[in-house]
Amino acid sequence: MSDRQASLRENVRLLGDCLGESMSNHLGDDFLKKVENIRMLSKDGRQSGDSAALIGALEALDDEEIVPVARAFNQFLNLSNIAEQYHRVHRRRTNESLGVYQNPIGDLLKRLSDKNFTPEQMLESLKSQSIELVLTAHPTEVVRRSLIRKYDNISSELEALDKDNILPLEETKHIRRLKEIITQAWHTDEIREERPTPVDEAKWGFAVIEQSLWQAVPRFFRQLDEQFSAVSKNNLPLDLAPIHFATWMGGDRDGNPNVTHKVTREVALLARWMAADLYIKDLAVLRAEFSMTQCSDALRARVGDSTQPYREVIRYLENKMIATKNWAKACLDGQPVTDDDVFLDIQEVVDDLTLCYQSLLDCGMKVIANGSLLDLIRCAATFGATLVRLDVRQDAGRHIDALSAITRFYGLGDYAEWDEASRQAFLLTELNSKRPLLPMDWATTDEVKEVLDTFKMIAQGQQNSFGSYVISMASSPSDVLAVALMLKESGVTFPMRIVPLFETLADLDNAEPTIEQLFSIPWYKSYINGHQEVMIGYSDSAKDAGQIAATWGQYRAQEALTKLCKKHDVHLTLFHGRGGTVGRGGGPAHVAILSQPPGSVNGAIRVTEQGEMIRFKFGIPDIAVRSLELYCSAVMEASLIPAEPPKDEWRAIMDEMAEVGMNQYRSIIRGHEDFVPYFRATTPEQELAKLPLGSRPARRRSDGGVESLRAIPWIFAWMQIRLMLPAWLGAESAIQQVVESGNLEKLREMHQKWPFFGAYLDMLDMVLAKAEPEIAEYYEKRLVNEELQGLGRLLRGKLKQVSELVKMLKKQERLIEDNKTIRQSIDVRNPYIDPLHYLQAELLYRSRKDDNNAEVNKALMITMAGIASGMQNTG
Repeated sequence: MSDRQASLRENVRLLGDCLGESMSNHLGDDFLKKVENIRMLSKDGRQSGDSAALIGALEALDDEEIVPVARAFNQFLNLSNIAEQYHRVHRRRTNESLGVYQNPIGDLLKRLSDKNFTPEQMLESLKSQSIELVLTAHPTEVVRRSLIRKYDNISSELEALDKDNILPLEETKHIRRLKEIITQAWHTDEIREERPTPVDEAKWGFAVIEQSLWQAVPRFFRQLDEQFSAVSKNNLPLDLAPIHFATWMGGDRDGNPNVTHKVTREVALLARWMAADLYIKDLAVLRAEFSMTQCSDALRARVGDSTQPYREVIRYLENKMIATKNWAKACLDGQPVTDDDVFLDIQEVVDDLTLCYQSLLDCGMKVIANGSLLDLIRCAATFGATLVRLDVRQDAGRHIDALSAITRFYGLGDYAEWDEASRQAFLLTELNSKRPLLPMDWATTDEVKEVLDTFKMIAQGQQNSFGSYVISMASSPSDVLAVALMLKESGVTFPMRIVPLFETLADLDNAEPTIEQLFSIPWYKSYINGHQEVMIGYSDSAKDAGQIAATWGQYRAQEALTKLCKKHDVHLTLFHGRGGTVGRGGGPAHVAILSQPPGSVNGAIRVTEQGEMIRFKFGIPDIAVRSLELYCSAVMEASLIPAEPPKDEWRAIMDEMAEVGMNQYRSIIRGHEDFVPYFRATTPEQELAKLPLGSRPARRRSDGGVESLRAIPWIFAWMQIRLMLPAWLGAESAIQQVVESGNLEKLREMHQKWPFFGAYLDMLDMVLAKAEPEIAEYYEKRLVNEELQGLGRLLRGKLKQVSELVKMLKKQERLIEDNKTIRQSIDVRNPYIDPLHYLQAELLYRSRKDDNNAEVNKALMITMAGIASGMQNTG
């Protein structure tokens, strides 16, 4: 392999050849020629600007051919993703071997030293750092777990081939194995027959930890230690844990009736079972290796006269961990069991392993101490006994319904009809009351009972199993006090973090006065004990007001909350509900963190990592290490050397752009009479419900219109036809007005000198580069009645307008000209995505004429999955 040495293009060719051979073996050479002809027509169409021949070839496909053709292009795009992901690993390793790799932490520490920060200050910042990455399920996650495992194996084979001196026999062996795996993938159905359950989703999240993060975390710490030792003589503390992991999988019940209190309890126990299983495996390895006899007096005192002191301690931990795993399994099986002699927390494990570590140091065995034992200590400090902490999320309206049922039962009236002052008075009276509120025996609805059972489940569980209780659509102080009351009444004895999620633009604007009212309540101020967590919603705010207005609203809300908490001497943790796409706050994490308002990070941050982004960022250990480095360095930089606050004139321009952008966005989304029928006709939004994807329904209400559609499928639908509308609509009018008022140079200054605006504009540039108005126009011509097509022409005109404005602002001839990596990735993929788009439009046409055609419907689902893979995000 030395002649190509993991070249991205060569790996794409290799995987493509293997796929072609699999297709030929299965369906014959004629089929492979047909696929290759479609690919060449697509490429020619790109070069000539005329896709008529490609469209003709796709329309000529009969129903028996459409599924395998769709599968061919879908599979190729998935294989391209694997090659591209591995290329990132290869590039990093090459740079490291050449001594040119820029470690973000090492680079930051050097810059901090230049600014006269002492090693002690840097270490203190790291020790106080609290980053929590919250793994969340994805309603439009398209790749099955069985295929993800195969894709991981393909990546491993590419790594095996990536050697300078690989022998011919060895190369042949790995290429044969590649062909075997790719053939397995070709003969595996891409589309699930049934939706995954919330427990299935949680198991997928745990698998990412088991297969990647469990190895990546100690490697991250080793590199962190090396970087700090370059500026300080001291090693990092053994119990250092700047990054933890949490999850919404199995805990996010907002709009998902499949997540019940029983599901959440099961997932919490599964997490403990998985954690115990991982510890047992590592402890068994340590026990086999730790045959040393010399030990410190402290360890001798712990084990007595044992001739194998280290094995004595490790065997004890291993046996107790086996008992913990068995206990978790018995709980899952519903068997009566006590939690005596099991690890409910990890401190005893850390203490015993640290005792062994120190003994090895004392006895001159430093090289052993700093091997796999140190790695396990690092994992224990990071993952604890629970692997992840489980957040619980519920809509504020469900709590209101539960309290209404209680007040009606007692003849006090209907809580839902009370004003905010009356609600607060009632809640505070009950919070300070010593008598119970919940009736002992009463008949209520299943929905109310489920809400109350969730609180009881939290009370019956272990504190370290749970993270935050997140309140969706929070809008007032009573929404927070209501949760506090139900936690108290259910017997929860620890102060669980109660986190209001401000989602719409109005709620974001109202976030600061809402929290200020809470701070004025002595009971609440005592409850939070100097720490407040607030979640900022990116998805629904953008869907509500448009991307530019939402982005600015999020920034202003964070600014206001930061100032408020500083005034009240409360430490604020902002929880960013980011998705994978730009329309949902997505983008490079380190760029996003560094673009936050000055002072808003302050050493602590929580961020959602969703769906396919979990695989892209954490699915391979090498890439996971890089992702952890970026998070750690960005939070430290934002905390120690935050950006300068924006100039007043910049803020005024953003105020103007946000207002203009929101009005333009809403005038079309809410005000244009043709918008809803056009949206449903030209996109596969209605057909999306056929895809058995995530466990959560695509709509909050089954009878709702566009306003009830979740933000993820809303963006998914527009991305499928390449109009990308939610990420840019409104920006064209906003930027145009500022330019026409003579502020073009000020916009350029904002882009260069204000990280917030720079990040916004660069993300807009990137998403516009993925838009394809010609493809969107074809969907319209094939699917939309002529009387609605005027709106399509209007939208494509606005897309062209905003694209030209961004190029002018950034002084570029072409979109994302300044990011050649992404530009190349888009250009390489387009000839393979284009056939799926044109085929999808044809399939939508056929499906809407005959909804019972199984082949058409299956091929349609495959095109959705393939386009999502090619675009590298689903929503």
